[in-house]
Amino acid sequence: MSGVAVDPACLEAFQELKLGKKLKYVVFGVSQDKTQIVVYKKSDDSSYESFISDLPETECRWAVYDFEFEKDGGKRNKITFFSWSPDDARIKDKMLFASSKDSLRRSLVGIAAEIQGTDYSEVAHESVLDKVARGN
Repeated sequence: MSGVAVDPACLEAFQELKLGKKLKYVVFGVSQDKTQIVVYKKSDDSSYESFISDLPETECRWAVYDFEFEKDGGKRNKITFFSWSPDDARIKDKMLFASSKDSLRRSLVGIAAEIQGTDYSEVAHESVLDKVARGN
């Protein structure tokens, strides 16, 4: 545990995505003063490319994405948790990020899949689709 608290707005945004189906994804990060996990962005944009573009090249983020796919002729949805820790992020930030993940992850009930990414190939649509669809 890092001592970094989860801002209640994180849970509210997650509920909007999960229950309200108003959002497609939510991006979380550590606040500037490094005391809280906060919402960086909420979006109803269904484009996966837009989601990926909100994961910065040199900064760590967490995200929840309502991943939609087809399997056996039917549409499926899986709420997917992303841990984005790019190779180019600062070591100190990666350490804080890694030690803070569990407090956020535990507070988000209803996650169906989890993806770890250190570069864009690991969060590419095909790669994620393969992991998410396998569990169904």
